[in-house]
Amino acid sequence: MAKPQRGRHADQQPKENAGPLRPVRGRAPAEGPLAFDRLIHERLRLGILSALAVNESMSFNDLKKLMQTTDGNLSVHARKLEEANYIACTKSFEGRVPKTEYAITPSGRRALERYLDHMEALIRATRER
Repeated sequence: MAKPQRGRHADQQPKENAGPLRPVRGRAPAEGPLAFDRLIHERLRLGILSALAVNESMSFNDLKKLMQTTDGNLSVHARKLEEANYIACTKSFEGRVPKTEYAITPSGRRALERYLDHMEALIRATRER
């Protein structure tokens, strides 16, 4: 007697084309109805990109204050965006005080535009029903 698969009733068949919807970490899937950039979809990362899209650059402290988050939390999320080449980080000193500045990159701006276009399409489709 065959064991039923975990999480599924014995009489249910797997859905056709029920593949994972998650993209490779840090990369947006090329296309598809549910495809969006999960890297940007996280609230704090979306906030960082949005703030940098309307400002030429912002300091770490200004972003921290705007996002109302901790040093560690902002650092982790900014690093993920930096690793994806969505933002650029410049470190310098003002006198003896270290200063970290962030700016959105061209690929980060394109990724944000794609994300916003996708979300707007989802909103339109939802409202049409």
